[in-house]
Amino acid sequence: MLSILITTFKEPETLKKSLDIIIKEISKADEILIVGPDEETEKIAKQYAKTFSQIKYLKDEGKGKPAALNLAFRKAKGNILILTDGDVWPEKGFMKELLRPFENSKIGIVTGRPISINPRDNMFGYWSHFLTEAANQRRLFLSKKNRFIDCSGYLYAIRKTLIIDYQLPIIALAEDDLISQMTWQRGYQIAYAPLAKVYVKYPDNLSDWILQKRRSTGGYVQMLNTKNQKTKIKKGKMRSFLKEAFYGFWLALVFPKNFKEFYWTILLFGARLYLWILIFWDHKIKRKKWKESWERVESTK
Repeated sequence: MLSILITTFKEPETLKKSLDIIIKEISKADEILIVGPDEETEKIAKQYAKTFSQIKYLKDEGKGKPAALNLAFRKAKGNILILTDGDVWPEKGFMKELLRPFENSKIGIVTGRPISINPRDNMFGYWSHFLTEAANQRRLFLSKKNRFIDCSGYLYAIRKTLIIDYQLPIIALAEDDLISQMTWQRGYQIAYAPLAKVYVKYPDNLSDWILQKRRSTGGYVQMLNTKNQKTKIKKGKMRSFLKEAFYGFWLALVFPKNFKEFYWTILLFGARLYLWILIFWDHKIKRKKWKESWERVESTK
């Protein structure tokens, strides 16, 4: 039995698009748990549930994604949990690709591949394509070496036995990587399924870009200070600007198609460096509280 967990908040159109794809890929014995605090989500979930009995709605308290996932973990009945969001949608056939690696009992978690739907003809759209391809190349390389892979929160699957009684910290900014770290440190391998594609809209302006990246990248720094009863996060597994630059340098030589894109690539490296400086300033100098970093990124909706 599978449990598909969809965490969402006021994303009705993409939620419907995602459900239309997912419902065709599961059996009658599986379940889809839609978790959200808003009326729009509840209305769509109950509307679909009239036709598809596999769909169940869970109303959370609107305290963020970690709290919503904790609720879903307690209610899910499946042996494998597939996690995704309501503002993205998977490609047809994703289920088979995402589940295949679990035939190996050493695999504890499998991550899919985000694909940007933003147009590439502007700087922020180009950045989204560059960064998603950089992540793809990094995961392909690390999977061949059987090394740690950070899972994408947009689409990944995990064995239920690894998440039983597990409680995510409510203020976790990078819950996908926290779960990845926990799985890896328990001795399980992480697989990458590049054909399990999920389509994502990324920020289209600088303020939203910084807001999103400040939250997601800052989550890795946050884990150094996270107290967790189940696992102790090791510093050696963390991201850094130098690690990003290493993978991005080679891609920068082949990914740009013209001078304009090459120029945008240079600006991206500068923006990422600025981002890391902001994170250092926020949480090492100002000692900013982690909960202050949670804000909705409107241009991705």
